[in-house]
Amino acid sequence: MNIAIGIALFVVWAVAVAISDCRARRISNSIVVAGLAAAFGCAIFQGGPFGVSLAQAGLGAMVGLLALLPFFALGLMGAADVKVFAVLGAWCGMHALPGLWMAASLAAGVHALWLLITTRTRLAGFGRHAGATFEIGGKASTPYAACLTVAAMLWLVLQTAGEGLR
Repeated sequence: MNIAIGIALFVVWAVAVAISDCRARRISNSIVVAGLAAAFGCAIFQGGPFGVSLAQAGLGAMVGLLALLPFFALGLMGAADVKVFAVLGAWCGMHALPGLWMAASLAAGVHALWLLITTRTRLAGFGRHAGATFEIGGKASTPYAACLTVAAMLWLVLQTAGEGLR
């Protein structure tokens, strides 16, 4: 498999996740499954944009799922965010997950701070307002899965730019 095809599949999937998360704060299971299938397909045919083997994809998906599952169980994160992180583990491998998590969390924090400042959004999650950390129009306002996929796309750009310099 040509790596350009793997890159295209990854970018299309990541953009679909980001658009869905930003527009509806929801990511359909069909998008998640398509990303997982494409990640494993690229790993099998050695055409993935991140050079991940089948074993690395499986381990990355499992670690990605298990890493964020406690946050979902505590009600701090949506199920789609956890599933997207697992799919990113399959695409990028386990070694990339801590960096993606940190970059996405920083982006989400900046986004939340910006929303607090610009919209004077009330802080929920305390007392009788328990629920999402920030709400606008009844929706959790920070699209974390979009932050994750944007971080992964930026990492891909940095990786391919680095390859071009060699």
